[in-house]
Amino acid sequence: MEEHRLTRQLGTISATALVVSNMIGTGIFTTSGYLAGDLGTPRLVVGIWFAGALVALAGALCYAELGSNFPRSGGEYVYLTEAWGPAWGFVDGWVSFVAGFSAAIATSALAISAYLGYFYPALDPRQAAASDVAIGPLVLHLGGGHLLACAVVLLFTALNVFGVGEVAKLQNFLTGGKLLVLVLFLVLGFAVGQGDWTHFSQTAARTSTNPVAAQFLISLVFVYFGYSGWNAAVYVAEEIRDPSRTLPVALVLGTVVVAVFYAALNCLYIYANPLESMKGVDAVGAQASTALFGDAAGGLFAAAMAASLLATVNAMSMVGPRVYYAMARDGAFFRVATRLHPKWKSPWITVIAQGLCCCVLIITGTFESLVYYIGFTLWLFTALSVLALFKFRKRPDWQPTRWVSFAYPLIPLLYVAANLLVFVYFVNSRRGEAAWSLLTVLGGALLYHLYIRRSRRSRAK
Repeated sequence: MEEHRLTRQLGTISATALVVSNMIGTGIFTTSGYLAGDLGTPRLVVGIWFAGALVALAGALCYAELGSNFPRSGGEYVYLTEAWGPAWGFVDGWVSFVAGFSAAIATSALAISAYLGYFYPALDPRQAAASDVAIGPLVLHLGGGHLLACAVVLLFTALNVFGVGEVAKLQNFLTGGKLLVLVLFLVLGFAVGQGDWTHFSQTAARTSTNPVAAQFLISLVFVYFGYSGWNAAVYVAEEIRDPSRTLPVALVLGTVVVAVFYAALNCLYIYANPLESMKGVDAVGAQASTALFGDAAGGLFAAAMAASLLATVNAMSMVGPRVYYAMARDGAFFRVATRLHPKWKSPWITVIAQGLCCCVLIITGTFESLVYYIGFTLWLFTALSVLALFKFRKRPDWQPTRWVSFAYPLIPLLYVAANLLVFVYFVNSRRGEAAWSLLTVLGGALLYHLYIRRSRRSRAK
C-alpha cells in the first residue's frame, strides 16, 4: 500500500526563503508603472506600498497563529474547513489552483518574457497581437513571449516532479541570487546611477477618473498582488521542522524583508525616471536600469531581473501541489491528487496538472487582467481565514500567540476591515475581473456539490 506521507525537511531558512521568493517577483517588477498612472504622485506611489505592507504584516501575524495550531499542509483550505465546513475548504482549494498558483505562475512567466523583450522585442507579450488567433469570443495568444512563458513553466514543472528536498536547494540558490541582484541594483543605483532627485517633486497626469482616495483603495489590489506570497510557508507546514517555532519567524521575517525591499525599489524607480515616463510600463525595472546605468549595464540588470523571476516560478510550482495533496488526502479534492511518486515522493500528478493550467492561462489571458483577477480573488479568502480566528479562539485547547494577543482583536480586525473596504471599491470599478472571480468561486461550489460531496457519500456507504 502506498504511504501518503510528506516528510519534515524544511527549516527556518528554507521556509523564509519560500516566503521571500513567493513575494518578491512579478508584482514589484511590473505594477509600479500602473500605479504611476493611477495615483499620479511619487508620495502616493511609495506610500501605497507601506499601506500594503501594514495589511500583509497583520495577515502574517494572524497566519502564524493559525499555522502553529494547524501544522498541516494546505493553508487556507485547512482553516476554512475547520471554521466554516468542507464546502468552503474545497472552494478555497479550487481558487488556489486556478488563481492562487496557476494564474500567479502565469503572470511571473509572462513578466520574464516582458523583461527579455528588452533584448528581443518580439518576446514582449504586448507586441504579440499579430500572432493572436481568435476562436469565437476566445483569443489565443501564440506570440514568442507567450510560448517562452509556457516553456519556462513546463521546465519548472518537470523539476518539481523530483521532490521537495532537491527543489528546496534550488530554491535557496535562486532566492539568494534574486536578493543579490536586488541589493546590487539598489546600492549601485543610488550610489552611481544617473538618477535625479527632482523626480520626487514631479507629478504625472492621472489615467484614472476615480477620486484619488477611491483609486488608492482600488490600486491596493496591485499592491496585494505584489505582496501575495506572505502566507506561502503555511502551505507546506507539514514539511516544516518544528512548525510552532519556525512558522511565525518565517512569515514575519519574510514579510518585513520584502516590505523594505519594495519601498526602496519604488524610490529607486522614481529616482531613475519621472512618473510620467513610467506610466503603463510593464518592465519598469528594465526601464529604470537603462536610465540609471546606460544601455549596456542596464541590459545586464534587465537580464538578471528576468532570471530572478525564476525563483518566483519555482516557489509557486513547489507550494501549490501541496495544497491539492492535502485536500485530496482529506477527501476534498480529486483522489488522484494523493498519489506520490514512488521514487521522489512528490505529488507529481498535481504538479503536472498545475503546469498545464498555467499554460492555458498564459495563452488565453493578458498580464493586466490576470493581476487584477489574482489580487481580488486571493485576498478575499485570506480575510475569511483571518476572520476564523475569532471562532477558533473560543476553543479551550487553542494556543494563542503573543503576536495576535497584543491589543487583541486589533490586528485581525485591521486585516479583515482593510480587505472589505478594498473589495467594495474594486467591485464597483473593475466589474469584469470581479465577475471572473465570482465565476471561479461559483465553479468551485458547483464542483463540490456535483462531484466531491457525492464522492464522499459513496465512500461512506
